Amino acid sequence: MPPQDTSATGAPREGQGRDVPPARQALSDSVYENIKAMVMDHEITPGARVSIEALARSLSVSPTPIREALARLEADGLVVKRPLSGYRTTELLTRQGLEELFEMRQLLEPRAAALAAVNASEDQLDAIERIAEEMHTHPGTAAGRYAAYRGFAALDQRLHDAIAQASGRPLLADAVERLHSHLHIFRLSSQLGADDPTLAEHQRVVHAILRRNADRAAEAMAEHLVRSLGRQLSRDEEP
Repeated sequence: MPPQDTSATGAPREGQGRDVPPARQALSDSVYENIKAMVMDHEITPGARVSIEALARSLSVSPTPIREALARLEADGLVVKRPLSGYRTTELLTRQGLEELFEMRQLLEPRAAALAAVNASEDQLDAIERIAEEMHTHPGTAAGRYAAYRGFAALDQRLHDAIAQASGRPLLADAVERLHSHLHIFRLSSQLGADDPTLAEHQRVVHAILRRNADRAAEAMAEHLVRSLGRQLSRDEEP
């Protein structure tokens, strides 16, 4: 990825990339992506203690970029810092946790899509359309390690976040982004079949927003979330 964190939202995080020498920023981002891949691929197992010293040795860097990366991963919801025990990776979502995550998304994202259809500027509509088109260059056929599917996952998150941002409701957009839903879902299962209908479902949402059809945008988003949850639950039930 480029030297700014676009893995979740496509925009640099607060304080990232400002008055930071390019070489240091590139190192910080590289370390972040390396540790993130370890967490997403379960090389650092869910619930495990994260050793700053061991990671520094493994990645041949000082502890400083490791600490910076872990702070960013904590904001992503992938690690948690506990008093006196340092960082641990978060546990995987249970079935109940997954259902609660999608319940929150159903409360937020159909409303965001409806508002985006009404309130989005022309520039925001163009951005939403561009992200949807770019997703077709990352078809949902990747499976396995994080490096193979992170482009698709990042675009997926960017699309949902861009729609929320276009709603004209900053608190709503912030709530959608803070769920970090795509990281948690892809961490559960990165299996994307060749016939995965995600792109088509996204296209229906985007088409409704571009046509300024608020009711249809909300309906298409709600349908996408229902189907997405169903696919995830069916994967979890596979032997």
